[in-house]
Amino acid sequence: MGRPRGFDEVAVLDASVKQFRVHGFADTSTEQLCAAAGVRRSSLYNTFTSKDELFIRSLERHISITLEQQESILADADLPGGERLVTLFALVLDEERAARSDGHAAGCMIVASRMAPDIGTREPRVQRILDRFHDGQLSLMMGAVRAGRLDGSLRADVSPRAAALMIVSAISGIRVLAQSGTAVTELRKVADLHLESLRA
Repeated sequence: MGRPRGFDEVAVLDASVKQFRVHGFADTSTEQLCAAAGVRRSSLYNTFTSKDELFIRSLERHISITLEQQESILADADLPGGERLVTLFALVLDEERAARSDGHAAGCMIVASRMAPDIGTREPRVQRILDRFHDGQLSLMMGAVRAGRLDGSLRADVSPRAAALMIVSAISGIRVLAQSGTAVTELRKVADLHLESLRA
């Protein structure tokens, strides 16, 4: 049986991403997904066959959008390398600020999936998707750090890979702190400390 007329697959994926980001795989019910997407259970499963499949498709979309956003910042040749990192942290903090106004943290499917290895064990595609994201994100970060070393906005004595890994861990940490209720003003201070450690 085909999808009902008016079924917007992309809109369903975007709605599902929001649920999985905040609640994780295990604590997101099919009922929550249907309510968030505004579709019936039968329509959801006619298209995605299972919650696992919907999660994978949602993770792929979330990663695609996240990498696209980060690339637009980290590969921006009009910005000094250091300013690219400032802008990236600003994006993360703006997401947390917006989510907080809705009564929750922005969450992160990527961090949550890494911290739930049973998902990857049950479905190997999850691990491959996460590894692909990690490689892509690290490459973008390293490119921005190299640019900063060349333009003098970032320290030349820190390796691009070490700096990139620190930034990745800082963003992941900010996501976790946000979910624990840490105020955005304090998250800003955490970001500033990491940025200050890299400035020339």
